[in-house]
Amino acid sequence: MASTLSPCLNSAFRSSSSITRFGISARFSFHHLGSDDGLDFVPAVPQLHCFGLKASRLSRREGRSLAVDGAESAAKASISAAKENGLDWVKKDNRRMLHVVYRVRDLDRTIKFYTECLGMKLLRKRDRPEERYTNAFLGYGPEDSHFVVELTYNYKADKYDIGTGFGHFGIAVEDVSKAVDLIKAKGGKVTREPGPVKGGSTVIAFVEDHNGYKFELIERNATPEPLCQVMLRVGDLDRSIEFYKKAFGMELLRTRDSPEYKYTIAMMGYGPEDTNPVVELTYNYGVTEYDKGNAYAQIAIGTDDVYKTAEEIELSGGKITREPGPLPGINTKITACLDPDGWKTVFVDNIDFQKELE
Repeated sequence: MASTLSPCLNSAFRSSSSITRFGISARFSFHHLGSDDGLDFVPAVPQLHCFGLKASRLSRREGRSLAVDGAESAAKASISAAKENGLDWVKKDNRRMLHVVYRVRDLDRTIKFYTECLGMKLLRKRDRPEERYTNAFLGYGPEDSHFVVELTYNYKADKYDIGTGFGHFGIAVEDVSKAVDLIKAKGGKVTREPGPVKGGSTVIAFVEDHNGYKFELIERNATPEPLCQVMLRVGDLDRSIEFYKKAFGMELLRTRDSPEYKYTIAMMGYGPEDTNPVVELTYNYGVTEYDKGNAYAQIAIGTDDVYKTAEEIELSGGKITREPGPLPGINTKITACLDPDGWKTVFVDNIDFQKELE
């Protein structure tokens, strides 16, 4: 099906939560040493002798206290070393944003809008009648090298709540005004006409699909990744940035503060945002919590080791919601977690993912 929107696509581009899980024990068993080896009963002896015995007891008590302090210090040092080693591993892990998953009411209608108005291609479909759902993968290039959307249709589910926490998806196009005209001609809904972004100069526009998901059209030169952003709102930007750096191994690419509009954004990703998809974290002044609804699901990220990934996420303060292991019926190994704001991310074994695409 011929697409009407031309994105900036350059064809030349192409467990356990216990610390013992990591081989470190933060629990120490100190054996009871008794009542000073029978020294509670002291016969009649010179006062100086008694003082000597009391001093001996005090010395042993201080020794035990020092031993406890020393063990705790050693544990803290071991945990600190493990975190540093883990951060090194996370940075070296072969990670890439694979797809973003969300639920839709009418799969065929959504596919039609994305292919005819947004210029995407239907890459594959996967039906699971025994589990009563169907997936459709769409994007601007093959899944083994591009970030794509994974639409999920659950049988007989006809209503979803997007909530207030999810923001939008970003699509890079070379001419925003032309793209908007084409979308209007196809009956698409434009919620913001082309113009400079608030607090900046980049030309953008917003369109909305019939499920209520918003797409930001961003005027940009040719890029290998037209599907370029997922925007999520967070309650503590500094906390989120540190988590995405340490647990996910992402880089902080840039930040932009717009005090006149009372918000700050941070772009996080695995490479420059003009050639890689990014997560746009948005902090609105004074807002610490959001309703996440039940429509948006998660981002999937590739990794060389889901088991090691789960360990490092826990060390970084993340919550594992699915222990690492193979998916039933697919055998692709995954692990899932929540960030400090409750946004879900799934890590997928790189080799298993490639096999799934074959």
